[in-house]
Amino acid sequence: MISFEKALETILTSARYMGDERIDFMDSQNRVLAEDVYSDVDMPPFDKAAMDGFACRKEDLDNELEVIETVAAGQIPQKSIEAGQCVRIMTGAMIPEGADTVIMVEQTEMTGEERVRFTGSRTTANIAYRAEDVTAGDVMWKKGEPILASHIAIFAAVGCTEPLVAKQPRVAVLSTGDELVEPYEKPGPGKIRNSNAWQLMAQIRNVNCIANYMGIVPDTEEETDLAISKALEENDVVILTGGVSMGDFDFVPKVMKKNNVDIRFQKVAVKPGRPTVFGVTEKSYIFGLPGNPVSSYINFEVFVKPMLYKLMGHDYRPVELTLPMAADYKRKKADRLEWVPVDITPAGEVLPVSYHGSAHIHAVCLSKALMKVPVDMFTFDKGETVHVRPL
Repeated sequence: MISFEKALETILTSARYMGDERIDFMDSQNRVLAEDVYSDVDMPPFDKAAMDGFACRKEDLDNELEVIETVAAGQIPQKSIEAGQCVRIMTGAMIPEGADTVIMVEQTEMTGEERVRFTGSRTTANIAYRAEDVTAGDVMWKKGEPILASHIAIFAAVGCTEPLVAKQPRVAVLSTGDELVEPYEKPGPGKIRNSNAWQLMAQIRNVNCIANYMGIVPDTEEETDLAISKALEENDVVILTGGVSMGDFDFVPKVMKKNNVDIRFQKVAVKPGRPTVFGVTEKSYIFGLPGNPVSSYINFEVFVKPMLYKLMGHDYRPVELTLPMAADYKRKKADRLEWVPVDITPAGEVLPVSYHGSAHIHAVCLSKALMKVPVDMFTFDKGETVHVRPL
């Protein structure tokens, strides 16, 4: 059995970048960028009015001004500003030569036909200056970072209509066990619905990988062999739940070896999820996760998700908060690192939820985070700070 830290290191050092492709920028949201994106223009591209008003010389604010022109957004001023002059200007329009200030409409009054006076006591320049946000050649978004909705505007602004992005891993999900039926079936005696697979499918999609559900595998070595062989051939990553512990029908590690899987570890000092298997082939990766839903959920988050991002060239660093306990916490054994479902109160304190063990998936639904309990740590006192990972 290896430590959590060693298991994660083993997984990440095994991951190989899968390559990249160019796609339309409107299809790139949540993909991982595979090259730096640079701006080909200054932003703003010229000095422009930050609001509707009158562009003039600041030294003329105490004088009545002659309005010599109206400049709308998208137009080029035809006249320069001289002493005692101004132009009526719209938000976003180019500042005319000679002007250094825009006075707001609300701080002016018309004193005659095309005559205006500043009525305020003072004003800022109200000008967005050329290149004050971005200079041509600046890096707008870096290689290896996920593309968010806000970045689509950036790509549009710099003409990056076909960004280079990492290819998406194709991830197979298989559930093992004769006791399983699909969610749309009514479970008979001794049966339960297959929740693990669909939970994993949702988690895979959250990482923006291609999720491929390959069904329930009966508890026979032959069926397990056929399913794993097919999944490894057709996918980049294979995730199985169940069949990885020490029961009479737990064939997964044996079948992995039969399919030329180099098993890197089979047990991890983590709770829940000790019987977690990870292996690699020449072209694929395979995880055997425990059959209990909390175990499979948490081990996807702490092991599988970082690797999927690594395959796409992203160095995933989960957010970890340090917060005080809202109540005392204790556990009976401290031989493994443990992830405990917890709530975060409005006051920013950590409160463990009602949790009955690794089959209690509802506890995760009620949680906002996972509390990290290190090896050899039995208790946390109220007010003591702990590390939590938001879900």
